[in-house]
Amino acid sequence: MGHIRCPAAKRAVATIAIIFCLTSAGAKATKDDYMSTELIPSGMTVGLSVKSDGVMIVSLSEVETKSGKVNPAAEAGLLSGDIIKNVGSDDINCIEDFKKVIKNCDGEKVSVRVERDGKTLQFAVKPQLSIAGSYEMGVWLRDGIAGMGTMTFIDPKTGVFGLLGHAVSDVDTKIHMPLRSGDLIEAKVTSIVKGRSGAPGQIQGNLNPEHVMGKLYANTDFGVFGIAERVITKNRPIPVASDKELRVGEAVILSNLSDSSVEEYKIQISRVFPNNGERSMLITVTDDRLLAKTGGIVQGMSGSPIIQNGKLVGAVTHVLVNDPTKGYGITIGKMLERAYMTEGSKMAA
Repeated sequence: MGHIRCPAAKRAVATIAIIFCLTSAGAKATKDDYMSTELIPSGMTVGLSVKSDGVMIVSLSEVETKSGKVNPAAEAGLLSGDIIKNVGSDDINCIEDFKKVIKNCDGEKVSVRVERDGKTLQFAVKPQLSIAGSYEMGVWLRDGIAGMGTMTFIDPKTGVFGLLGHAVSDVDTKIHMPLRSGDLIEAKVTSIVKGRSGAPGQIQGNLNPEHVMGKLYANTDFGVFGIAERVITKNRPIPVASDKELRVGEAVILSNLSDSSVEEYKIQISRVFPNNGERSMLITVTDDRLLAKTGGIVQGMSGSPIIQNGKLVGAVTHVLVNDPTKGYGITIGKMLERAYMTEGSKMAA
């Protein structure tokens, strides 16, 4: 559950419950403000369509030329997981941008600027003419990702929403996908693959990219955030708990495991780790209904809100591969820090 699933996007129509039309209101929240507010816990399965900021090198490959096989990118020092931002003087926002620049280089050496581990690096690469008659650098690229996850909360005052409790990561490189733009889209649960030891299960479903419910502004280590235009939910706002209020003991999670129905399931918060980020707590599923349906925590449940003593305390983030009845969660305070301390949250001001 460390990264989002990427099922093929298919058109689907989900059952509409109550639609909240959310509009921006008031000034930008501060940390003190949001720790005393109420949020709407969701638990709804939603779809994400993410466009990357630059293009990601998924893998390196050899270029077959008349003289033999070569790999210009590898020889220049490029690596899988690098994010290509510029080739020469051209900005690269998508794969088509990259293809166009390489096609027009006529085999001349080009300067490639990439981001790697938070650093900006420059490389000189000489594309080679393949036997197919095109200039190639020897890279497989990705410029976006689509998948499903669970919405954690919606702020009824600002329209800010949060989900997953961790970043959207590339399925091959495990690198966080840098966000250029993205949509929150409708999703419909179709089936559940039950988890077992050594093989985490998953929520399966269809995405409807034509039904956009909000815009994304941040993909962070503590969750994905955006501004809602309209969100399907039946839930009402509840108080937000501070990190210090989190306790070992009984709690519940909200999850969407059948069509568009969100249900409450019992869990136990087994341990608390105050400074462990997206692994702030160890949780154990104790609800017989959930164990019968899923075997515990499955992929797609990331973001399921955790409620304790009537307050929103956090979200599910990971499953223990060898024991799907157990997993980790993040505190809501850590999610909100990213939600409102990120530049894009000013859209809600």
